[in-house]
Amino acid sequence: MMPEPGLSRREREVMEIVHRLGRASAQEVQEAMEDPPTNAAVRSTLRILVEKGHLDHEYDGPRYVYRPTVSAAAARRTALERLVTTFFDGSAEGAMTALLESGRPLTPQGKARLKKLIDRAAEEGR
Repeated sequence: MMPEPGLSRREREVMEIVHRLGRASAQEVQEAMEDPPTNAAVRSTLRILVEKGHLDHEYDGPRYVYRPTVSAAAARRTALERLVTTFFDGSAEGAMTALLESGRPLTPQGKARLKKLIDRAAEEGR
């Protein structure tokens, strides 16, 4: 089943935690939350994420353990594609320009890597 797009703020927070941990119980998720809701609310959010196809779960002794259905890299790609489409009319150049003009510093290694990627894309006609 393909995950549904569109997550609430709380659902995104839970997904970030589960991606960071790799797999987690409801208690582990709750402990990692910034401003945790009740245990029942965390379990409800996890159940919703399972229903939406973002998480899978397995029984591990006395508890369920949850894991993402897609890798963090795939989730980042999907989120970035949605952001570029929504805020930059699908323009990768617009998104990259905004990032570069944001004032966040780039390391020399980061600059070299970006230059290589841009040069390769130009060679490939992208």
